[in-house]
Amino acid sequence: MGNRVVSKRLMEIGERIRERRQTLRWSQEKLAEMADVSLNTVSRIEGGQSDMSIEVFRRLAQALGTSASELVGDMEVMEGDGHIQRMSARVRRLQQKDREVVFRTVDALVDALSDDISEKA
Repeated sequence: MGNRVVSKRLMEIGERIRERRQTLRWSQEKLAEMADVSLNTVSRIEGGQSDMSIEVFRRLAQALGTSASELVGDMEVMEGDGHIQRMSARVRRLQQKDREVVFRTVDALVDALSDDISEKA
């Protein structure tokens, strides 16, 4: 296959994987270790030079603490409000104990706003 880009779509996914890895301040070696794939695999995927199996894609998304939808870039196509979907993806990246804090906070805010709306009606 050489060093050519397989497709524009794979290049975009590779860029999203690289951006997420860099946000985490991880090296390619760290991502490879966390996803249990080779360093060469990570390098070729990030460069858009290699297709990947669904299993490798799943392991990369899981290691990066993100959703497959976010890596694919189809957030706007997903059902529901795009902002809610992006927020959901961000919350999924948190540790479980931190997610619980977010859920309790959002529940309290929604309850308070619902009570406020009921009182005004």
